[in-house]
Amino acid sequence: MKTFQKPLTQKEEAECIRLLREGTPAQAKRAKEILVERNLRLVAHIAKKYQNVDEDIEDLISIGCIGLIKAVDTFDAGKGRLATYACRCIDNELLMLLRSKRKTSREVSLFEPIGQDKEGNEIHLVDIIEQQQTDVVERMALGNDIRKMLSLMEEKLSEREKEILILRYGLGGRKEATQNEVGKRLGISRSYVSRIEKKALQKIREGFSETAR
Repeated sequence: MKTFQKPLTQKEEAECIRLLREGTPAQAKRAKEILVERNLRLVAHIAKKYQNVDEDIEDLISIGCIGLIKAVDTFDAGKGRLATYACRCIDNELLMLLRSKRKTSREVSLFEPIGQDKEGNEIHLVDIIEQQQTDVVERMALGNDIRKMLSLMEEKLSEREKEILILRYGLGGRKEATQNEVGKRLGISRSYVSRIEKKALQKIREGFSETAR
């Protein structure tokens, strides 16, 4: 098992964010990689909280990584530390996944049971959202998953698939959009957007599985 890299100090984080916004393309790319890699433990930690909701941990990590990338892309350095903001972004992506799995279109209640912990106690969405992210997972086989995901998007996905994931999850500083909104923008149906999105995510998951062999 690999040990996660230590989080950046406040000074190191500030410098990476500066390079991300003001540096050369090469500096910005490297700064983004560092910001993502040094916050990977957040993805692992938050994903573990959702393990009892009938979702595969690899799927949870994949979606959580999208939230982390979004956080890095949209973070405002004047509003505190990146980790605090990233926790909310990662949570939001995972909650969106849970909502998309529901058979009805109604909103998920924050007080609705979504699973049980190891002691058999019910877990509610509000418990996950409000819980402080103070403890961290020290070991998990994530390695360089973020860099793999970015490269897999370029290697495995068609332009349409990449465009839909970017619009749906607000990557690159964009505002996240619903499937209906994406469909209207691209001139296709919501169900078609859903099929393309699922296919694109499956390609990324299979890419992770291939590299793990």
